[in-house]
Amino acid sequence: MRKRKREEVNYWMSYADLMSAMLMVFALLLTLVILDYKELLDKKEKEIKQVVSVKTEIIKALTEQFKESNMSIEIDQQTGAIRFPGSVLFSKDSSEISPKGKQFLNAFIPKYLDILLQPRFRNEISSIIIEGHTDKQGTYIHNMRLSQDRAFSVLDYIYSKEIPPFPVKKLSQSYITANGRSFNQPLKNKKGEYDPDRSRRVEFLFRLKDDEAIKAIQELVEE
Repeated sequence: MRKRKREEVNYWMSYADLMSAMLMVFALLLTLVILDYKELLDKKEKEIKQVVSVKTEIIKALTEQFKESNMSIEIDQQTGAIRFPGSVLFSKDSSEISPKGKQFLNAFIPKYLDILLQPRFRNEISSIIIEGHTDKQGTYIHNMRLSQDRAFSVLDYIYSKEIPPFPVKKLSQSYITANGRSFNQPLKNKKGEYDPDRSRRVEFLFRLKDDEAIKAIQELVEE
């Protein structure tokens, strides 16, 4: 009987020792996983700060370039998007750039693209987008066609012989696209009400190469 009891005691001690060892291994593995995850988060946080820093630099450079100009432009300090009223470039319901609009683009385009495509930023830029936007008058399809035609007219003019040569003209072809958005992104006035005049516009936007990846990381971290 005593022998059986000793065997049982030895059995449970061995089992307890085994469980303790397994718990230690599990704790060690968990610690390694946590450290690896923390290292990954630290790395991604650094990447986020770097991208935000680049975007902030670009927005600051754009603001400095155009703050004393007489151009009717609006710079979004969060995204860097540059907006100007459609009336600056086009007559009502037209996609043909007016003489006044051509003068505006002659002054705006070289300065804008020289900033974005300077050596400091060009490797960070994935795309530059020209967007046409309309107000809510008319059908969706009519306004989509009008906004696309306007965006393309601006793109076409940039590479025409009418605009004076500028240093990054050829290089910019690897970056610029043109899109129409119809009336899908209306703007509001200071009172928070729909503003048809602001909504009729052309926008120049830029995307950084890591924008989408950083957005996904931020959403993951905030969960």
